[in-house]
Amino acid sequence: MAGTFAEIVAAARNRAARKRLVASSVRKPDMEIISRAAREGLIVPLLVGDAEAAETLAKKCALASYEYEIVHVKDKDEALRAAIAMVREGRADMLMQGSRDPKTFMNAVLDAKTGLLKGKLASYVSVFKLLKGDKLILVTDTFVNNFPGISEKQLILEHAIKLAGILGIEAPKVAVLAAIEQVNPSIPSTLDAAVLSKMAERKQFGNAIVEGPVDIDCALSHIAAERKGLKSVVTGNVDIYLVPEIESGYLLAQSLVFLGKMEMAGVLMGMTKPVILNLPFVSRENRLVEIALASLI
Repeated sequence: MAGTFAEIVAAARNRAARKRLVASSVRKPDMEIISRAAREGLIVPLLVGDAEAAETLAKKCALASYEYEIVHVKDKDEALRAAIAMVREGRADMLMQGSRDPKTFMNAVLDAKTGLLKGKLASYVSVFKLLKGDKLILVTDTFVNNFPGISEKQLILEHAIKLAGILGIEAPKVAVLAAIEQVNPSIPSTLDAAVLSKMAERKQFGNAIVEGPVDIDCALSHIAAERKGLKSVVTGNVDIYLVPEIESGYLLAQSLVFLGKMEMAGVLMGMTKPVILNLPFVSRENRLVEIALASLI
């Protein structure tokens, strides 16, 4: 079971075959990460965009010392469509956002006809390394779905459980977060949490143990939970935190990074192949972890 980001990178490095990563319209920070991932033996880069500019960047960032391919497409929108097509057609194993703005990129990858969406819904899973001990936690959905209902939350949770399994967490403990730990018909998130918990009791999420509704102090401390009358193996030992909606999820992820000084990496789930986003609060170092995480998926 991976307990650190270094172990994620090591696991990806130990894979027999390197994965083909495609990115369009990359800039120097992206190229530096791609070059390092190639040096680590994680990927073979496929760069789609202006060939002359890409070749110049490749030489500056030492990518020229490793195997790579450049596909010349001058127009940025055409380059993005070509990169997505390469993944969809099996010529690449993962897609990296590069320098494209989030709205344009997300609209393209989630397009029902020409994108990479696998089912009904995509979701973003943030992976954090706890400050103490060798333990990773997952928080979802922290970027994509604004106000998911119970059906959407079921899929979001399934995506997170799948990623937990890839990281070696065979029976993940899930806290379905809400404002309070009691079911209150006036607070929809508590009703959703209760339903998901009951579904888990009936093994609809495999070996996952799901507790909800749970407020944040009960999730973090079994002492606080017992004081409030909540006794569960999940409290104080959570693997996956399922947030109620995007505002709390995005703010929680940012707060853990900026205020809590925790390291974060993430990946877009629910796609036919892994998609690596370029979020502003993921450090340059941890963008390498995201490539490793995608290669494991």
